[in-house]
Amino acid sequence: MGNFLPRPHGRKLVDRILKQPQRDRILDEVNELPNIVVNNETRNDICNIAEGVFSPLEGFMNQEDYIHVVHEDRLTNGIPWTIPIVLDAPSDICSSIAEGDEVVLTDETGHSIALLHLSEIYSFDKKDTNSHVFGTKDKTHPGVIKTLNMGELLLGGKIDLIAKPQNQYERYNLNPIETREIFEKRRWRAVAGFQTRNVPHLGHEYIQKTALTFVDGIFINPIIGRKKRGDFKDEVILASYEALIKTYFRIERALFGILQTEMRYAGPKEAVFHAIIRKNFGCTHFIVGRDHAGISGFYPPFAAHDIFKEFPDLGIIPLFFPSVFFCNICKTITNDKACPHSQKCHQELSGTKTRNAIHNGEMENLMIRPEVAKTICQWENPFIE
Repeated sequence: MGNFLPRPHGRKLVDRILKQPQRDRILDEVNELPNIVVNNETRNDICNIAEGVFSPLEGFMNQEDYIHVVHEDRLTNGIPWTIPIVLDAPSDICSSIAEGDEVVLTDETGHSIALLHLSEIYSFDKKDTNSHVFGTKDKTHPGVIKTLNMGELLLGGKIDLIAKPQNQYERYNLNPIETREIFEKRRWRAVAGFQTRNVPHLGHEYIQKTALTFVDGIFINPIIGRKKRGDFKDEVILASYEALIKTYFRIERALFGILQTEMRYAGPKEAVFHAIIRKNFGCTHFIVGRDHAGISGFYPPFAAHDIFKEFPDLGIIPLFFPSVFFCNICKTITNDKACPHSQKCHQELSGTKTRNAIHNGEMENLMIRPEVAKTICQWENPFIE
């Protein structure tokens, strides 16, 4: 690795991918080992651990790390970490396995994905988790509901990736080794990571290009995975960003790749988590906008800006952006630090407004590029149902 990219979180990029001889041994023994089927979200977590996206994690959290993360936003060793990465299981499954076992983790199609070196089986307080991670026990919050629906016990232990699952978006998928190699080849010494779960409107483009003024390159890194009903489908996000970048970005200054994980809608704590991930990809800066990873007014608009004050040792520089809008007098996308005109002159730009307008068939009122609009219109229904 080059000298100018940040060290991975925890100073070492994790690699838990089995090499061929070890992989063959495990596959020979797979029918003799206990087996647990995991869902697609957990499968993605496994791959992110194995490929270093979640460095320094080498597996699913043990109880001590879990408690520290929930209550102190740090791992037991003091490294900042704000979202629990855990493997849950119902009690009946846990009765057939024991600490010290090797357990095969299988996806829903029956393929062996990883080997779990089970070090701990422990219980956890779901209400306490929701209060500290999401800041609420409200059952209208999707993260709260997911936690309440989890199994009663958590399994801790390191994992080894046996085989990476089939990925329909493989051509967009870059791991941290690959992104770091690309950044270094392009001699990007400062890289801004941009997180999104929406199709791009002009406000997003304004933020990206403003950041690009001060860094060498931008890594546009949308989340591909489980989202809430009403969010854009993954394929719509990918196609719309391809259309934008092709026409409106200097290709040598922009890199597009996906992050396969679920949205947790944890607001400020998820913003820190997202920053850590982009640090592992090699970014030196991370763009934090209004209501980052928020949902339905659960968090103050700029709570995701304030939380970074608690992490001076994070190792990545947050770039805070105020609300952006189109000013009818300035005739441009701007923000309240730069525009002197009253709010009645402003047209709001937001992912929520964009989704609502498209849902209502009001494409002509959208602040999006025509190429992006044309791309979205290729889908009869671009939203998750």
